[in-house]
Amino acid sequence: VYEFASTSKITFPGAGVAVMAASEANLKYLSGLLGAQTISYDKVNQLRHVRFLQDKAHVLELMQRHAAILRPKFEAVLAALRGIAPLNIASWTEPKGGYFVSCDAMPGTAKRVLALCAEAGVTMTPAGATYPGGNDPADSNIRIAPTLPPLAELDAAMDVFVCCVKLAYAEKLLG
Repeated sequence: VYEFASTSKITFPGAGVAVMAASEANLKYLSGLLGAQTISYDKVNQLRHVRFLQDKAHVLELMQRHAAILRPKFEAVLAALRGIAPLNIASWTEPKGGYFVSCDAMPGTAKRVLALCAEAGVTMTPAGATYPGGNDPADSNIRIAPTLPPLAELDAAMDVFVCCVKLAYAEKLLG
């Protein structure tokens, strides 16, 4: 078993410190591989992270502050999706953490949903982004990333998204 983690979502995207945990034998094996690939680690960046994160208590407190910012955004996404629940035209995850909501629209409609969103001015992650190579064989998966936009923009974007899911569904039914 190999476990990987990164601080990039709690400090600076792309600038985080990555960590790995594994058995002693696996670590020895990987150390040989990584030693040939790594010139040097960014020790200044590592020091910045140690000073910023401080200890477990500080990391947990920081994550609570992140949660306070993100919770209303996730609630807005889920409220919009729950509005179409009676139609039974999509399903989605209701994460207890993380940075995305995974929505499965009617098979064969995800790309169309996102094309309609783009026409209306809403930019989203490409359809099937959660699949290897972005290839969703059912063309149904859409990853919703609510962390960046301000809440008012997110509410408007979700109104557009829900309309696009409905329209793509109707188009598919009418052939």
